[in-house]
Amino acid sequence: MNSIKNILILCTGNSCRSQIAHGWLSYFTGNTANIYSAGIETHGVNPKAIATMAEEGIDMNQHTSNLVDEYQGIDFDFIITVCDHAAENCPVIPSKNAVRIHHNFSDPSKLNGTEEAIKTAFRATREEIKLFCEDFVRVNLAQ
Repeated sequence: MNSIKNILILCTGNSCRSQIAHGWLSYFTGNTANIYSAGIETHGVNPKAIATMAEEGIDMNQHTSNLVDEYQGIDFDFIITVCDHAAENCPVIPSKNAVRIHHNFSDPSKLNGTEEAIKTAFRATREEIKLFCEDFVRVNLAQ
């Protein structure tokens, strides 16, 4: 019997990409893993990320933007960085056997343009992260 895995998703501001990944991993694991998301800074959860995930039926209204330091006492099985800045500036996280995975997702929150262009960018990032999370669960957490 596998023990419940602790998974940390790390981004710069814990605002958008890490929050979307948190939503998808919670969905794909059916809450059979402990999912945490954090940033090396906190920028608040991006309302467009919440709205984009709501389109898929995933409620992120209770998500909070957290600093990675808040999770220092947790022994993580996986640490996933979702932006290059977080990967390069990630603090040392003392988890004895954590598997570290990096994937730089595009950041829709940095886009300037029409409301429709911004929505399209958020949706594209949501789908990119969805595929990654689906694959991650299949490869790493299959029973």
